[in-house]
Amino acid sequence: MKSAAAVATAGFDLVVRGGRVFADGRLQDLNVGVRDGRVAALSATPLAGTTVLDAAGKLVLPGGIDVHCHIAQTTSTGATTADGFYDATVGAAFGGTTLVMPFAAQHRGQSLRASVAAYRERAAGRAVIDYAFHMIVTDPTPTVLETELPELAAQGFTSVKLYMTYDALRLDDRQLLETLLHARRLGVVPMIHAESHDMINWLAERLLALGYRHPRHLAHARPALAEREATDRALGMAELLDIPVFIVHVSSAAAAGQIARAQRAGLTVHAETCPQYLLLTEHDLDRPFHEAVKYCCSPPPRLAGDHAALWDGLRNGLFACFSSDHSVFHLDGPHGKRKGGANTPFDRVPYGLPGLETRLPLLFSEGVARGRLSLERFVELSAAGPARIFGLAGRKGAIAPGADADLVLWDPQARTTLSADSLHDGAGYTVYEGTEVHGLPVTTICRGRLICHEGRLLAAPGHGELIACERVAEVGARPAPAPWLA
Repeated sequence: MKSAAAVATAGFDLVVRGGRVFADGRLQDLNVGVRDGRVAALSATPLAGTTVLDAAGKLVLPGGIDVHCHIAQTTSTGATTADGFYDATVGAAFGGTTLVMPFAAQHRGQSLRASVAAYRERAAGRAVIDYAFHMIVTDPTPTVLETELPELAAQGFTSVKLYMTYDALRLDDRQLLETLLHARRLGVVPMIHAESHDMINWLAERLLALGYRHPRHLAHARPALAEREATDRALGMAELLDIPVFIVHVSSAAAAGQIARAQRAGLTVHAETCPQYLLLTEHDLDRPFHEAVKYCCSPPPRLAGDHAALWDGLRNGLFACFSSDHSVFHLDGPHGKRKGGANTPFDRVPYGLPGLETRLPLLFSEGVARGRLSLERFVELSAAGPARIFGLAGRKGAIAPGADADLVLWDPQARTTLSADSLHDGAGYTVYEGTEVHGLPVTTICRGRLICHEGRLLAAPGHGELIACERVAEVGARPAPAPWLA
C-alpha cells in the first residue's frame, strides 16, 4: 500500500481505492468515498478525494467491534486495570478495532447513575477510537431498577452485565430474575457471566485447605462443569421470562452444548467466545508461578478437546461475537499479578489477560487463513453481529452508504510473530508471545479519520467519541409470556 497522499480536489474527504471491499455481504472491487466521517459512496468507477489511499492487494473490511473488554476499571477488590482509555484504544486500533465496549461497573451500595457518570469522566478526551458502555449491576435496588436503569437506557446505555459468581459482584437467582424482568421491559440486553458461585467457592476452599495454592489449581477450582451448570440455570431464567440473553466468554464444549440446545429449542441466546479459549489450555497454567500468573483468567483455559467445539460454534453461528475479554493487570506493582510473591494462592491473583490488539489478527490467522472460517463469518463475528446485537446497526459494523466510515485495510499475505515488544497496549506481556500470525490489519480508519497506518499512530487522544446504543427491538417488543411476568 502506498502512503496516504493528498490530491487537490473538491470531491470526497477520503477515498479508499483499488481494494476488495466487503460490502453487501461479499467482497467487491469498489472504491469507497468518505465525507464528513461517513461512507458517502461505493463505486466501481474512480472517485476523487482530498486524501486517497491505494488499497491494491488489500481487503477493506468493516472496523472491528470488541463488545467485551475491561478498561480503566476498578475491580471489586480495589485493584485497577493497568491501561487507561488511551493505551487500550491505541492497541485496539492497531489490531483492527474501531469501537470498544467496556463496562461502567456499579459496586455494592453505589448509584448506577453515578457509576456511569464517573466512568464517562475516565474516558473523556482520551480514546483514539469510538467507545460505548455496558453497565454492570451488582446492587439491584428498587431505585436502580425502577429509576436509574430506565434513565440510562434512554441515554443510550442499553446493555447490562450480570454476574453469577464473585462475592462482591454476584446476584442471587431471585435478584437475577428481577433484574432480567426490568431489562425485558426496557429493551436492555442482559449479558451474563455464568459460573456456579457455590461450586467454585466450595472447590477453592477444599483445594486451599489441602495446600493446593499454585495457579495451576485455578482450573480445578473453576471447572467446565461449574460453567455448564450456571449456563443452564441462566438459560432457564431466560426461558421463564422469554428474554434474549447474551452469554459471555464461553470457554468449554459443555457450556456451548447447553447454548446449542437452547437455540434449537427456539430461545434467543447470543454468545461469544475469546481467543484464549481457542489457543490456550489449562496446561498453560502449569508453569513456574511468575509465568503461570499471566494465564490466570476467569473462566480459565480448558482442554485441547474443547477447542474443536468452539471453532464449530464460530463456524455454524452458535456464537454471534468474538471478543477479547481484555483485562490487563501489570505483573508487578501494587495491583500486579505477582504482588504477593510466589506463595500467593490462586484465588488472590488478579484474573485477566491482554487481548485487544491480538484478538482479530488471531481470529483472521487461525480462522480465515487456515480455512476454519469464511471471510463472511469473520466479518459477522468481528463487526456485523456485535453491531446488530448491541444497538449499533446502521451506524457501525458494515461498509454501507450512511454508515460511519470505520474501515480496516487488511493485508492477507502479511506475516508477523507476536511479541510484547511490538504491541501497543502497554501491558508489557502477551500470552501469545512467539505466535506467528498470517494476515494483518495495516490501516485503521474511524469515522473517516486515519488512526494508524503502516505502523504509525496518526490520531490524537480525544478523536474517539462515546456512542449511544439503540434499544434492541427483539428484547423489548415481544409480549410477556404471562400476565404476571409483564
